[in-house]
Amino acid sequence: MATEHWAKWQRAVIKVGSALIAPDGKQVSGKYVLPIAKFISDSIAKGKEIILVSSGSVAAGRGIINSHEQGATVAEKQAMAAVGQARMMANWQRFFDFDCAQLLITHGDLRDRRRYVNIKNTVRELLANKVLPIINENDTVATQELRVGDNDNLAAMVALVCEADALFICSDIDGLYDADPRTNKDAKLLPVIDKITADVYKLAGDTNNKIATGGMKTKLQAAERTTTNGIHTFIVNGKKDAVFTSLNLGEHSGTWFKAVEQKDNAKKQWLKHTLKPSGKILVDAGAAKALNHTGASLLAKGIIRIEGDFTRGDAVDIVLDGNPIGRGLCQYTHNELALILGKESCEFENILGFKHKNEIIHRDDFVLFK
Repeated sequence: MATEHWAKWQRAVIKVGSALIAPDGKQVSGKYVLPIAKFISDSIAKGKEIILVSSGSVAAGRGIINSHEQGATVAEKQAMAAVGQARMMANWQRFFDFDCAQLLITHGDLRDRRRYVNIKNTVRELLANKVLPIINENDTVATQELRVGDNDNLAAMVALVCEADALFICSDIDGLYDADPRTNKDAKLLPVIDKITADVYKLAGDTNNKIATGGMKTKLQAAERTTTNGIHTFIVNGKKDAVFTSLNLGEHSGTWFKAVEQKDNAKKQWLKHTLKPSGKILVDAGAAKALNHTGASLLAKGIIRIEGDFTRGDAVDIVLDGNPIGRGLCQYTHNELALILGKESCEFENILGFKHKNEIIHRDDFVLFK
């Protein structure tokens, strides 16, 4: 069987729900996590990169914090999350012979451009150092207006931030059906969805799992976010070992939501049309050639002059001989860059007193204008 093009992914986000982390709703368990952990380890051994979005902190701490019989208060749930997050992380770490890192974020972090870039940079460094990033919503401090609310959509946002090729949503259901399989024995699994439409949304039912924050609707919302930005997305049953055996072989299981457009196109649209440039960086011919033909990052030594008032994480246009050739996210402020332009990265610390990055614009944060 020929390997389908989705299986050529190099960076994936895997979302694991509460029903898999804490099946009894009170404590973490390895019952369903072990096969997922093996898939992660096998993928990393093949040179692929994984970011894990894991639910379960509130469920993992539920048995420790006393709560009202009529339902836990916000403070009680936040206390559960504080206890359960440590347990959830320890539960994952025991399955790996490499390090794991914890990132707790809110919707406010994703909305803020600087924090958004910081998340991207942190994940990039963790992956470069062979550390598995494990991300969860910061339930201990998040207020209602700063909450994503469910980890399906959080995983989609993380996939966009990290520029993943694929998103695997591991749930307690096989995928999307043409009817509710819990009430209709003739319901059929839909293996492939080419495009998420209003009719597809009509197939989404409510969750029956009391410890989960999302049902099929949130999974479809997540898939719509990612597929329209070039990321293949899958809903798979995390309770079935065979699912991960198939994925390891490049065979999709569950429901595959096809990417609507190529990732590069989505990235170009984001950088070209969503972000307004706050300044310009004028480069020499050597730097322009490296950016155009070798996919290199922009280094300070190739910069001639800067224009505009920009800060770290702002979009800037790259200009050669008066013509913009591309746009990217700058890792230094205009004041800092004015001091280090034309310099080698090894000189940054002596000049600035610190070195944030070797690159001024990382190649992952840059797009060429055709």
